[in-house]
Amino acid sequence: MKRILLTVEYDGTAYAGWQRQLNGLAVQQVLEEALSEACAHPLTVTGSSRTDAGVHAKMQMVHFDTGCTIPPDKFPFVLNNLLPPDIRVQEAREVPDDFHARFLTSGKTYTYRILNNRHGSALLRNTHWHVPVPLDVFSMQQALEYLPGTHDFAAFQASGGTARTTIRTVDHAELKSDGPVLTLTVSGNAFLYNMVRIIAGTLEEIGLHKREANAFARAFISLDRLDLGMTAPPCGLELTEVRYPEKAFTDPASIRWHREEEE
Repeated sequence: MKRILLTVEYDGTAYAGWQRQLNGLAVQQVLEEALSEACAHPLTVTGSSRTDAGVHAKMQMVHFDTGCTIPPDKFPFVLNNLLPPDIRVQEAREVPDDFHARFLTSGKTYTYRILNNRHGSALLRNTHWHVPVPLDVFSMQQALEYLPGTHDFAAFQASGGTARTTIRTVDHAELKSDGPVLTLTVSGNAFLYNMVRIIAGTLEEIGLHKREANAFARAFISLDRLDLGMTAPPCGLELTEVRYPEKAFTDPASIRWHREEEE
C-alpha cells in the first residue's frame, strides 16, 4: 500500500459540498468513484477542507491509500479521463504513510469575489457575489486592518460549528479593486465554519454604510455573532491555497496534528 496526495481543483456549483453525504452529490463521492474505477478496488479519500455547497477550490488537497500499480505522477491523467469537467486533478505525489491532508496543515488562503455593478454577469454568476449597489471600498479596506493577528473569532462562526476553540490567527487580509470586481483574500492558520463568508458579508454591509468600519474590532470584544453582518453567498468563495510544513512530507510524526473545524 502507498499513500498518494492529490491537488484537486473544482467548480462547486453543481455539488452539495466537498464531503460525501446522503442528501446530495458531493465532490468527494465523485472523486472516490473515479479512483475506485481507476484502481479497481473501493477507495475512500480525505480532504484538507470541508467546503460547503457551491464553494469552489483551486487547491483542495486529498490523500488516499492504494495498492494499485498506477505511478503517482500518472494519476492526474488517469483520473481526468474519468471525472466530469468541473473537477480536475492537477498534481499527484506519493507521501509518507502517516501523512494526513487535513490534520497536518499549517495554513490556508481563501479568496472571496464580489461583482459590484448594477447588472449581473452571465459569465461570473457562479464565481462572484453580485452586489448591485455601489460599495465604499475604502471603508471596507479600513475595516480589514483590524483582522490580522491572533484573536477569539467566536463571533465569526455560523451556527453548527463544532470547533473546540475559536482562537485563530489571521496572517493577512486584503481587499483589491479591479473595476467592478472586488477580491478579498484572507490567509490564516485555520478557519471557523463560514468564517470567510461572514467576513465578506460584514464587509458588504460596511461598504453600504450599514455598519461601522470598526465592526470587526467590536466583535472581538463582544464575541457576539449579531455584531457582524450576513453570511455571504457560497458562490463567491474559493479555497485558494493549502500549506504544509516541510516536515509533513519527511517526518509527519514530529508535527502536532491540528483538529480544527473549517470553512
